Amino acid sequence: MSWVPRSQVAGASPVTIAGLGAYLPERVVTNDDLAASGLDTSDEWIRSRTGIAQRRYAAADQATSDLALEAGKAALADAGMGTDDVAAVIVATTTPDHAVPGTAPLVAAALGTEVGAFDVNAACSGFLYGLRVGSAMALVEDAPVLVIGAETLSRIVDPTDRGVAILFGDGAGAAVLVPDAAGSLGPFSLGADGRDPSMLWTATGGTRTPVSAAVLEARSHYLTMRGGDVYRNAVARMTAAANDVLQRAGRTIDDVDLFVGHQANIRILDAVAQRVGVDRDRVHLTVDQHGNTSAASVPLALADARHRGRLHPGDTVLLTAFGAGLTWGACLLTWNPDPTSDEGTA
Repeated sequence: MSWVPRSQVAGASPVTIAGLGAYLPERVVTNDDLAASGLDTSDEWIRSRTGIAQRRYAAADQATSDLALEAGKAALADAGMGTDDVAAVIVATTTPDHAVPGTAPLVAAALGTEVGAFDVNAACSGFLYGLRVGSAMALVEDAPVLVIGAETLSRIVDPTDRGVAILFGDGAGAAVLVPDAAGSLGPFSLGADGRDPSMLWTATGGTRTPVSAAVLEARSHYLTMRGGDVYRNAVARMTAAANDVLQRAGRTIDDVDLFVGHQANIRILDAVAQRVGVDRDRVHLTVDQHGNTSAASVPLALADARHRGRLHPGDTVLLTAFGAGLTWGACLLTWNPDPTSDEGTA
């Protein structure tokens, strides 16, 4: 491609987000609800350490594919598209409906399509990984690609583990990526370090240590984390990735209109923002209402930012995330690069 659109930064692809969708389960679980359930905690204790006030839990008859489907349908409707317009469906999740098959084929079937559909498991960084793969597919196929981040984390969290149970919630967010000469998505900075997965993992239930009576008795099939190690790595990796994409793009933090980080913990977000040099008034926060929704975190925050009028035509948005694996990533995007287009509603 010999031309470079004026709105496109160095290292970016001529791709834009044509539609956003979000879905949150109906059940709201407050900090007081957790305390009332017998967990040794309180609203003040949780808020002061995480910034979280509430989170959503899926209904008993809902699985990750159900949440993903609703977000995907909302994104397509927002883009003014039908399922037949989509060339691929990508679902970023670390809580699939089943170990086999993947969740994306189930979502595609529910949408009524047989296009290519596959999962991306990069934990909380999954949506950014999905954007990277989806943007390339959109260009190659010259057609829209639906990228969904969806999680039902309440199913893998030990409700008696105060250090973990307070953090996570369920939800799904989606984006429709389309080739667009005026669009700008990227550059991306993605990384992984699998030398110590026990920092944040579910130790059993896979092929290394399958589920057994002993596993269930030991409760090792639940998600565990070493909070201090996760905090230090999250701050360092998200900061480095954010700075990397700015350098690759030939931009500075002053060029960024909105910073949307993975909504894991207010302390992590504040630390990353401070190190990157972005003012708090340019940071969008949803962690107080959603908790940590892993791969759904970034698209849910994007949809919320638009709903609150924080995304304007031509805005430069910096996304960054960190998750189990360890995985991390960041990217830039230009929001609604055509000032004559309709932003729709979230």
